[in-house]
Amino acid sequence: MTQAPVIGSKNVTGTNYVGSAAKVYFTKTIDAAHLIKLYKLVNENIFGKIAIKLHTGEKHGPNILPRDMVQAFQAQVPNSAIVECNTLYHGDRYDTQGHREAIEINGWNFCDVDIMDEDEKTVNFPVNNGFHLKEVAMGANLVNYDSLIVLTHYKGHAMGGFGGSMKNIAIGCASGHLGKAQVHGVDPDNVPVWTEWPMKEYFMELMVDSAKATCDHFGKHIVFLNVMRRISVSCDCEGVSAAEPTMKDIGIAVSTDLLAVDQACCDMIYSATDSHDMKERIETRHGLRQLSAMAEKGMGNPQYELIEID
Repeated sequence: MTQAPVIGSKNVTGTNYVGSAAKVYFTKTIDAAHLIKLYKLVNENIFGKIAIKLHTGEKHGPNILPRDMVQAFQAQVPNSAIVECNTLYHGDRYDTQGHREAIEINGWNFCDVDIMDEDEKTVNFPVNNGFHLKEVAMGANLVNYDSLIVLTHYKGHAMGGFGGSMKNIAIGCASGHLGKAQVHGVDPDNVPVWTEWPMKEYFMELMVDSAKATCDHFGKHIVFLNVMRRISVSCDCEGVSAAEPTMKDIGIAVSTDLLAVDQACCDMIYSATDSHDMKERIETRHGLRQLSAMAEKGMGNPQYELIEID
């Protein structure tokens, strides 16, 4: 292994950091072999029945993670299933029937896919020392798993600025209607059009509350894998309407530290010479608040060692 410089000091959150550094493993090569190789560096506490939280995406989404890569990865994780929840917005995955159709079309039918809030079943996870929420309604089946692998397509997001591991569990594990309404700060019985949902710092803090609930539940039995490929300003929830990426692929970053891995990916965006559109998307949505809010709640180390793996 060769060690790359610590680039957390690029300090996109505007806060000075001193002290220890988390380990973030990184490769520029995006394929199944390297994804598996990096996962094996961080999977010491992954055991038992394992959930793989994947954003399965709307039908025919052009930027979702490659099916063959995910299939090869899942085959190396015994007793695992892909897990998802339905959506709050009225898209392909709003209800379980439509969601199953989207899963089939997008090719996620090579293993069990657990729609955790099927039949709108939920379980409340407490939010300890959150910004705004006291509890979040998660998909009920989340409690059936011993460990969680957060496999994330790192990209932009219309509301969050960027969608990394934190966003993947914050929104993705929340139940499709009640939980996601809580995380978006809207009335579940009177959901406005998404452009009228709360934005900026308040939304970032709500996401952090939800992600914290899931992280506290799994403790050490959770790892984070960010794939920086086809980095569109759009989320995979936009399906075929997603914007074409305007920057090159970067690589794969993995860690046991949620804040460190999302911080590292954000720093790599800011280091890239072709990231103007992504930086604009992040800053106009106040997305860097995701990182500073996680730091304030002790959800990881904002300073990290980037360890490059061939």
